[in-house]
Amino acid sequence: MSRHYTYTVMLDISPEAYQRMYQGVAQNVVAVDAQGRRVQFPALSLRKFVTSEGVRGTFLIRVDANHRLVDIQRR
Repeated sequence: MSRHYTYTVMLDISPEAYQRMYQGVAQNVVAVDAQGRRVQFPALSLRKFVTSEGVRGTFLIRVDANHRLVDIQRR
């Protein structure tokens, strides 16, 4: 059985900031979860959540035992 870790983060990324990530200027997002832990994940993994307002909301980020991204879900 593989072990997963879940982090709850609030994101407020402007459309301009996400555009820079999409263009490769910034490849990762770094956020602090609800328990104060630092979480880093690929910016492109947020692509499906981008709106005209950017990326905003609370997200559940799940990583495996090797800290590789498993999935991201909007809460």
